Amino acid sequence: MISGMKTLAVITARGGSKRIPRKNIKNFLGKPIIQYSIEAALDSGVFDTVMVSTEDDEIAQVAKDAGAEIPFLRSKETADDHSTTADVLLEVLSAYEARDIHYDAICCIYPTAPFVTPEALQTAMQTLAEGSADTVMPVVQFSFPPRRALLLRDGELTAHYPEDQLKRSQDLEPEYHDCGQFYCLRTESFLKEKRIVMTHTAPFLQDEQNVQDIDTERDWEIAELKYRLLHRG
Repeated sequence: MISGMKTLAVITARGGSKRIPRKNIKNFLGKPIIQYSIEAALDSGVFDTVMVSTEDDEIAQVAKDAGAEIPFLRSKETADDHSTTADVLLEVLSAYEARDIHYDAICCIYPTAPFVTPEALQTAMQTLAEGSADTVMPVVQFSFPPRRALLLRDGELTAHYPEDQLKRSQDLEPEYHDCGQFYCLRTESFLKEKRIVMTHTAPFLQDEQNVQDIDTERDWEIAELKYRLLHRG
């Protein structure tokens, strides 16, 4: 637990998935992929509550079997394709508030994030507790400088940023992107701003080997290969 803070982990797992059917409970190297997120949250020891937000009965049962709580189901309004992660978290906090349960910090963990570790969650939550940031989120540096990007127009390539095209990579400022794994949020600030990346957001720097988007079947295969390599021996 985090001293002086009541903390909540929310794994967001709706039932609908078009590109990978039943993605959130699909078998990933021997167990439902959502189980990795649940176990990381539980094993981190920094959360008072670990819950799964879903509208799907099968996902709810898998989550319960893995040790997560399902105190209520997600509404239809936040289970469609247009709802944002912020919408889901606001609904979760509102439901707990209605039960007179209040949390100082909330960590949203995606259900298809098998590379999230208990240690990463511990460090990120401690950073949130001890610093001045309202959000702590994992980011990874782009492997190739975005400022050297090319655009395809009328069958020809052209520099997106001509002023930087001839600069050496080491002379360009490093740029980062969201890992799409988890977000640690200070509840009071989140309820005011109602967005994940808030005004004061701190990075949790990740290595590229610990990051993999899983949006397609090929992504899934690559993620399993990377996971095996990271955990061999």
